[in-house]
Amino acid sequence: MDKIAFKSEIQNISLVEKLVDDICTRYQIHSDIYGKLNLAMVEGVNNAIVHGNKMVAEKEVAIEWQINDEALEFYITDCGPGFDYTNLPDPTTPENREKTHGRGIFLMNTLADELEFSDPGNRVKMVFYLK
Repeated sequence: MDKIAFKSEIQNISLVEKLVDDICTRYQIHSDIYGKLNLAMVEGVNNAIVHGNKMVAEKEVAIEWQINDEALEFYITDCGPGFDYTNLPDPTTPENREKTHGRGIFLMNTLADELEFSDPGNRVKMVFYLK
């Protein structure tokens, strides 16, 4: 499994975009998967920086990944205490539609083929099927 880690600074999201670009170029990933992967990873890392690590630059975000013939697997881990990922508000309900936050995990779940959080909620696994 490959891994990178970086400080919790918003500008480091560009490292995630470069990582996705490099992986998709190296493994000739279809553009449909690239688009979903890029957006889901940016959302996941943004959540880790902003919500998990509370924008404390000294705290790191780690990304691990592995690729096989069937799927791309990514893990995003922050240094935060986690959260209750089993009880998330639905951003599509009328009372939540106007809110400016709360769509990241919904988007990640929609874009990835599998989304799974590890207890206590500071690590997420996203899987993208290649076929």
